[in-house]
Amino acid sequence: MTELRVLVHAPRGRDAAVVKDVIEASHRVEVCATAPQLVAALNAGAAAAVLTEEVLNEAGLAEALRTWLAGQPPWSDFPFVVLAARKVGPRAQSATQALHGLGNVILLERPLNAETLASAADAAVRARRRQYATRMHLEEIQQGQSKLEQLNGELERRIEGRTRELSEANNRLMKEISERERAQAALTQSQKMEAIGRLTGGIAHDFNNLLHVVNMNLELISLYAKEEKVKPVVDRAKSASRRGAKLTGQLLSFARNQSLMPKLTHVNRLLMGMKDLIEISAGSAVAVEFELCEQDAAVVVDPSQLEMAVLNLAVNSRDAMPEGGILTISTCEKQDVEAYGELARGDYVVVTVSDTGPGIPPQFLSKVFDPFFTTKPLGSGTGLGLSQVYGFARQSGGLAFIRSETDKGTTVEMYFPAARDEQEDQSVPLQSLPLPRGEKARRILVVEDDADVRRVIVECLGLIGYSVNEAANGTEGLEAIGRAKPDVLIVDYAMPDMTGAEVISKAREMGHHMPVILATGYADMAEVERLAGKLAILRKPFDINTLGDAVARALDGKPVEEAEESGALSSA
Repeated sequence: MTELRVLVHAPRGRDAAVVKDVIEASHRVEVCATAPQLVAALNAGAAAAVLTEEVLNEAGLAEALRTWLAGQPPWSDFPFVVLAARKVGPRAQSATQALHGLGNVILLERPLNAETLASAADAAVRARRRQYATRMHLEEIQQGQSKLEQLNGELERRIEGRTRELSEANNRLMKEISERERAQAALTQSQKMEAIGRLTGGIAHDFNNLLHVVNMNLELISLYAKEEKVKPVVDRAKSASRRGAKLTGQLLSFARNQSLMPKLTHVNRLLMGMKDLIEISAGSAVAVEFELCEQDAAVVVDPSQLEMAVLNLAVNSRDAMPEGGILTISTCEKQDVEAYGELARGDYVVVTVSDTGPGIPPQFLSKVFDPFFTTKPLGSGTGLGLSQVYGFARQSGGLAFIRSETDKGTTVEMYFPAARDEQEDQSVPLQSLPLPRGEKARRILVVEDDADVRRVIVECLGLIGYSVNEAANGTEGLEAIGRAKPDVLIVDYAMPDMTGAEVISKAREMGHHMPVILATGYADMAEVERLAGKLAILRKPFDINTLGDAVARALDGKPVEEAEESGALSSA
């Protein structure tokens, strides 16, 4: 029957053949190769039409369809199934108008499976059959004009209700498509930032090794040179080296989701130490003010992550005040803070970052700590800054809070448990290098793939008085251990054939359990602990004093907790 056939107009590629194969199992299908054929077939009668979205751009087709639809009898609401292409951005206004012009539309996004298409075609044909039933009833009551007006009104209401339902469904579909496109864009941005992080991490790791060589050679120069005029030159170079090391540490922290390495940290000293960096990050238009408490403000946190948290907040404040404003960084100690949510009752050090920007709308305040949520335009932020701040504060035993008022600014508070019984700095001065214990020189094995780094470590250990062997990679290191077990193993983490953690693990499998120091600019702490357990970590770049003190403590068999007190080591 002509009126129950399904028309297909998809002139590009094999779309028409594929659609026909799917639908003709249940319905009579006629393929219309051109727009005039489609209009002619509609005039002849059909149950539904399947179109690809592209054909609505064909010259005259959209207008011809609107004219045909406008001429439908009152009972008719002809259904269209439109196959839409996946959109990267919002749909053009003309395309949206063309879709709305069809009225009764089921919009399917390609690629789609056969069941979805067949189901949509069945729904369209069933709807058309109901319209034909309505037509039949109207014809039957032609003789009884008293009910015609009532039936017409009912039909119009049904048509309006159906149109409203279809419009609401179409709006929901458009919203879902928009949300999916936004999520895809956010994922793309996140992947781009991850790639930038990997590149940054690689460059920073190599640069950190160069700084390590420079720093230790400066130490050697200060020991070898006797002229007084050399000392200030070396001091200036060492100061620049320390600044470079701090920068590379921040780059490495940005590049990787590193495990926290908490230690006793004086918050006020840390903030004043990064004062210049904060002011540079805030920009010339923003005035930076520090309101630090007089107390020690000591906490046990990962200092590099605290620096990154403060910098994240400072950059957010800068972005919120493009025309300028005031950024205030303050600290205070609060005793006996009441328990609140995940925040336990106790004493806390509070680090506060405030700005005088436009504030955050109230409806967004509950979402600002969510990962990937951002009020910035696409491409201007990852939506990870505040979530990292919150996660760091929570992982450190505290919590982060945010307050904001429109046109009055935003304040973020980070609560950290206050530390007591702080230890004095026990680092060994350069003039009193730690000497090897015992009459016989102890044997140290250095496994490091960077030749310059390895050479300077070996030279410094030899200068102190140790007997030193060296290996350029993990394989050579394990062979050296097999030949003669060293008294202490110093191994780099990032090496081409195997990581330092893997070297330690394999050495233990071989039955060798000598003291181990992992020397690195960055280590994946989760991987280290999985393979080798808790270890002493010697952070690059380090000086001769720190190196000698670390080895001496390892030889003495002191636990990691004691080593931390000296400032030479940290616990993995």
